[in-house]
Amino acid sequence: MNLSARPRTRRHRLRPLGLVLAVIAALLVTLLPGTPFGGVPASAADTNTATVYYSTTSTNWAAYKLHWAPTGGTWTTVPGVAMEAACTGWVKKTVDLGTATTWQATFNNGNGTWDNNGGNNYQLGTGLITVKDGVVAHSDPCAGTEPAEGNAATVYYETTTINWAAYNLHWAPTGGTWTTVPGVGMEAACTGWVKKTVDLGAATTWQATFNNGNGTWDNNNGGNYQLGKGINTVRAGTATKDAKDPCAAAEPDTTAPSAPGNVKAAATGTAIVLTWDAATDDTGVTGYQITRTGGSKGTSVIAATSTVYSDTGLEAKTAYTYTVKALDAAGNASAASAEAKATTGEQPARTTGTPLGGDPRKDPIYFVLTARFYDGDSSNNRGGSQHKKTGNEANNDPMFRGDFKGLVEKLDYIKGLGMSAVWITPVVLNRSDYDYHGYHGYDFYKVDPRLESAGASYQDLIDAAHAKGMKIYQDVVYNHSSRWGAKGLYTPTVYGVRDDQWSWYYDQKQDGFEYDGLTVEPVSGKSYYNGDMWSTAEPSGNTCLNWGKPTGAKSPEGYTIYNCQWPSPTSGMFPKSLYHQCWIGNWEGEDSRSCWLHEDLADFDTENAQVQNYLIGAYDKYIDMGVDGFRVDTAVHIPRVTWNRRFLPAIQERVTQRFGAEKAKDFFVFGEVAAFVNDKWNRGSVNHSAQFYTWKERKEYAADDEKAALEQYDYEEQLGTGSQPTSTNAFLDGNSYHTPDHSKFSGMNIIDMRMHMNFGDASNAYNNGKDSDDSTNDATYNVVYVDSHDYGPNKSSERYAGGTDAWAENMALMWTFRGIPTLYYGSETEFQKGQKIDCGTTCPLATTGRAYYGDKLEGSVTASGFGTVSSASGAVATTLDAPLVKHVQRLNQIRRAVPALQTGQYSTADISGNMAFKRRYTDTATGVDSFALVAVTDGATYRNIPNGTYKDAVTGDVRTVTDGTLTVAAPGKGNLRVYVLDLGGKNAAPGKVGTAGPYLK
Repeated sequence: MNLSARPRTRRHRLRPLGLVLAVIAALLVTLLPGTPFGGVPASAADTNTATVYYSTTSTNWAAYKLHWAPTGGTWTTVPGVAMEAACTGWVKKTVDLGTATTWQATFNNGNGTWDNNGGNNYQLGTGLITVKDGVVAHSDPCAGTEPAEGNAATVYYETTTINWAAYNLHWAPTGGTWTTVPGVGMEAACTGWVKKTVDLGAATTWQATFNNGNGTWDNNNGGNYQLGKGINTVRAGTATKDAKDPCAAAEPDTTAPSAPGNVKAAATGTAIVLTWDAATDDTGVTGYQITRTGGSKGTSVIAATSTVYSDTGLEAKTAYTYTVKALDAAGNASAASAEAKATTGEQPARTTGTPLGGDPRKDPIYFVLTARFYDGDSSNNRGGSQHKKTGNEANNDPMFRGDFKGLVEKLDYIKGLGMSAVWITPVVLNRSDYDYHGYHGYDFYKVDPRLESAGASYQDLIDAAHAKGMKIYQDVVYNHSSRWGAKGLYTPTVYGVRDDQWSWYYDQKQDGFEYDGLTVEPVSGKSYYNGDMWSTAEPSGNTCLNWGKPTGAKSPEGYTIYNCQWPSPTSGMFPKSLYHQCWIGNWEGEDSRSCWLHEDLADFDTENAQVQNYLIGAYDKYIDMGVDGFRVDTAVHIPRVTWNRRFLPAIQERVTQRFGAEKAKDFFVFGEVAAFVNDKWNRGSVNHSAQFYTWKERKEYAADDEKAALEQYDYEEQLGTGSQPTSTNAFLDGNSYHTPDHSKFSGMNIIDMRMHMNFGDASNAYNNGKDSDDSTNDATYNVVYVDSHDYGPNKSSERYAGGTDAWAENMALMWTFRGIPTLYYGSETEFQKGQKIDCGTTCPLATTGRAYYGDKLEGSVTASGFGTVSSASGAVATTLDAPLVKHVQRLNQIRRAVPALQTGQYSTADISGNMAFKRRYTDTATGVDSFALVAVTDGATYRNIPNGTYKDAVTGDVRTVTDGTLTVAAPGKGNLRVYVLDLGGKNAAPGKVGTAGPYLK
């Protein structure tokens, strides 16, 4: 993710209404007894008796005894006095306290089974008391009489987000008397609801409040809930009269959705993109059915889940006709839409690619900012509006410089390092003042032309990488668009006037010119033309507040600033149905998922179906091109339940549909769940911790995605860190590999933020990383890096400058410990070490960690295999002689020769030593069994290991173990030992792999 350009004041988001109501109600009860909200009296009537009701739903004893004593008085004789049946689920007993006003009690079954409140007894008072599941409250749970015919009223109260231990109804008929506080106990109705039926007498309306019997109230913010006869529901602060019974069996759905409207078809080559407006339905649209006619195959029926469908692999120069129907969960289908027609063009020279597949853990990753890696075509270089201000112009270094052509030309350099997967920054068309990095998406359905060239399209890059056995992982952004919105979803209009102050900024409108970031608009002479984005006259339907009025502020140049001149979430410029409406206030709070991070990152409402369909349809296009996986930017800023419900299943569905289930299983999704603390759980918040995103949901939430997101957040936060799921998927069972259990896996793996934060020292990274592995679904899939385009270790804003020896030690650990080693471009030469990684528009890119790397890659290079180079000349030959290059080449050779280092589980049991562990991978289907002992930098002793012959992949040293013990001397910083058990045949230890280098020796 990149944050750049103009800062804005951030505002705290308002707290949820339910919390506010609870606080207000509690204050009213505490400070204002007897106030009008419910007729609460100042105190209970004086009495020396008490009646205790005890819930039987959890105990189910054959008998119930009350053992009690008034305060300062004598206890009853064990086991106490018998309690009597009260009503379903309750027994009761009334006791005489004499002069006492408080007492203590325990409960038992008369045969030695006790409930004594965990050894503390229950401390009780006078009046009506309930004890249920260890919670003391106050009400009569059996109160209420059969209402007279026609005067019955039933209220259902939703409990999903409240989770009280007891629920009381405090009510009064209109013009009548309130019940005694806290009211009458409510009874369980069905999952998520409690209910109570009352007799209104002669009244036809009534009012009510709800409480937990211990001073926590929901009184409708002081207004009480106004209810009527029949069935009422109260849900999330809203009362509904004449409601449907929420616990009744659902009536059959026989209503069909509306027909989809505005169906359009657009052809590119032999592919057609079909779009339409979302249909509506009384219970919700669950999918669409597309009927295609034309071509030699006749009529085809296609299933879709979004409102965009990319139809690929069609016949050339052929007319196709489409209609679309909407479906609901009951199988009702709408009428067919109006027809949409398109005719395909010429057959492209190359067909759509196919992902390579295979276990992603076998593929070390090389991460490049495409625009800063290597310039293969200078004609697509663009400096943008900040070219001069940043100092890039003076360096002849446009922000868009590297491209796909350059990346294709240097794939052999990456392969020669030993890396077989390339993570590239986002490819979609961007639009911002400084968008070279790709995180300011504007047209998600179009590849940014500043990255493409003739013969070097994005498809060409994917195919070229696959031809070399290398995967392409595409960086994708679901959380936000550019400041100018998302083309095809919503793009805002801003206020602008071409006066003496602003004519330099606002370009003259040119009908017919379409921004693509590359093409120069002839009148303005700019590729960053903005004439399509602004208007002096207030546009029809504008919702932005105070259109065009001066704010009173001035620009840095001293120019007048106007309302609606810049995109902002709080001005009304963006529709609240599609975009969030607040600035982030708490990076570890719920608003981090529902507010803008920065003005250049317009925050999608990802719980909106239209937004979901837009994004799913867009990324289907790139899946169809054959990419091998997605790196998910800002994953933590979208609720996990939304990922699990919508986006992750959509990815799997599309890959399966296009390439089959096996390729879908291997499609690698890894999320950026940024957690910049050293805690196992990010500041104690499970919702903002990386490992949290690797799990499925544990319960059902509301069907509405907005409500479900809040419910999931609250539910998991209340459970806390100690109640999260755990896993043994990364760990050996003794010396044995076991089949991992991925049944609860969400579909998203993670970047290992815990190790990243601690890579200032390899030992810290190792110990912190493994501390989180039991709470991650399968940590062997963690993506592990030292630094990136955003941060270095410990949230450093500088590229890693710990020294060559420390880099070598970090790499030795990354390439042998669990997880997938990942290298940010240039780290193999300590490129830009100590330089600020990103300074936005305040300094030249050449002085940052995002500097252009191409100068080090000039010349030719040919890789003969992963980690081996057959020939190189020019500057790139010098680069390949760097000590860390030699180091990473051999590490990759060793890792590829030892399956346990790629996909194995690990253990530190019976091992003395610092960074020392054993790993094993066993696959009975293929006959692979690989067992290795690893010691990084320091010495180690391994006990209770299998006897046999062990061969070190670094030195070739051979050891024979007969007593289950092997001791390794300290190899030295940056060096390591990998003793592999020789099991013969295909599992024979490889012995020494590669040749000694500056560190591995």
